[in-house]
Amino acid sequence: MQLKTILGKIFRIIWKTGLLFVIISITFVIIYRFLPVPITPLMIIRCIEQKSTGKEIIMKHDWVSLQKISAQLQLAVVCSEDQNYLKHSGFDFGAIQKALKENEGGKRIRGGSTITQQTAKNVFLWQGRSYVRKGLEAWFTLLIEFFWNKERIMEVYLNSIEMGNGIYGAEAASQFWFKKSASNLSKDEAAAIAAILPSPLNYKANPANNYIQKRKAWVKQQMNYWNNKLDYNKYNTDISTKTN
Repeated sequence: MQLKTILGKIFRIIWKTGLLFVIISITFVIIYRFLPVPITPLMIIRCIEQKSTGKEIIMKHDWVSLQKISAQLQLAVVCSEDQNYLKHSGFDFGAIQKALKENEGGKRIRGGSTITQQTAKNVFLWQGRSYVRKGLEAWFTLLIEFFWNKERIMEVYLNSIEMGNGIYGAEAASQFWFKKSASNLSKDEAAAIAAILPSPLNYKANPANNYIQKRKAWVKQQMNYWNNKLDYNKYNTDISTKTN
């Protein structure tokens, strides 16, 4: 009888904890549907890392609306990070399967995360490859796709993603790399920023080394192609019109 009582208490604790997590997570996703994201776990972690190593704490983050971010950059990140962005509902299973096949050889780790998944990770979670984090990422991805539209996902993504050492978001990145606002980025500059996203702490958008130059050329090639192929009417900002 005592064991049954203990198990009952444990079950109730787990149930209440799980319910509380669901309520809190849904609440924050709904709040961020309308309000800017002031800070993310990654920003905090990077500041702690800088402090612990004796480095200057750098955190530049200037939130701007999607209308103030160059349509060229919006297109560049879609072409670079998630070409099925407007087609999927948070998960690109084809890209995931391709990534798994490429990773089987063990030569390099390739990610299959969509822009929505990256947004979920950047805004609500921490970096890492644990099953717990991936599970939470999947949960927040589902919530984001349900409560937000594609325009809002892109807006939060471009305002939260790491784009350099202590540089977060399109506006801060544009000012840091090219000394101009995000709304005035050229196609070449947008492609340069998109080219460093896989590893923004190891590469520079300006001046770009040979590797980034090659990636930038590929991104621009993809932009030329997808500019005429993607149906951008699926979300409110008509990128295809703006980039012509």
